[in-house]
Amino acid sequence: MTTLSAIELWPNSSVEEIQTAIRAVYKQVLGNPHVMESERLTSAESKLCDRSITIREFVRIVAKSDFYRDRYFTACAPYRFVELNFLHLLGRAPQDQREVSEHIVRTVAEGYDSEIDSYIDSDEYQAAFGENVVPYNRGRNSASNPKQIGYNRIFALDRGAAQVDSSVQASQLVYEVATNSSNAIKPSTSTVIGSGTEKRFKILVSGSKFDTRRRISNTEYIVSASKMTPQIQRINRTSGKIVSITEIA
Repeated sequence: MTTLSAIELWPNSSVEEIQTAIRAVYKQVLGNPHVMESERLTSAESKLCDRSITIREFVRIVAKSDFYRDRYFTACAPYRFVELNFLHLLGRAPQDQREVSEHIVRTVAEGYDSEIDSYIDSDEYQAAFGENVVPYNRGRNSASNPKQIGYNRIFALDRGAAQVDSSVQASQLVYEVATNSSNAIKPSTSTVIGSGTEKRFKILVSGSKFDTRRRISNTEYIVSASKMTPQIQRINRTSGKIVSITEIA
């Protein structure tokens, strides 16, 4: 999924160049999959070819497609969904727990489409890609990471052209992001999760089904970093609304 140079469409781009851009969007946004002819978004491709939509709008359509939703929203843990949205749509790894929590809360409160729009309509997306540059992996460039740890994290998400992102459904960064720690680029043999120093987080939830006897209810869950994703999945199954996720000092 690594892109060596940006692919940009111009007013005078040829048909071949447009087709190259279409393939690059599928590769980046869908996570290096094999896309069958029957799965291609032919209507959106036609609109891009006649320039009635921009690359940015084509990216939006691809990210909201059933192909993307089924593989990354429905099949993956919430943390994995968010970290891959950062990779696929902004070309980098999430920087901190605040970023991840914000997107998890938005997904639960506002829905799938709103979560996808939040990346594509962001100032960061516009500054990095504008209207007609295909998103690419910026994370391997340390200048694109406000924090140095973001440079290391990209290697946990993007393992090169041989990996299909949908083959990994569990979060690759839940512990590092939750604890604001860096990950080694090479696999480590040390065990950190479950140690006495593992940080804890408070998840504030409202409106769970098991709270229906009370008119207004808020529930707090205190969980360790390693238990964050399973707890979020349980909350989602009870139709609870995640209000906030904060680290316990």
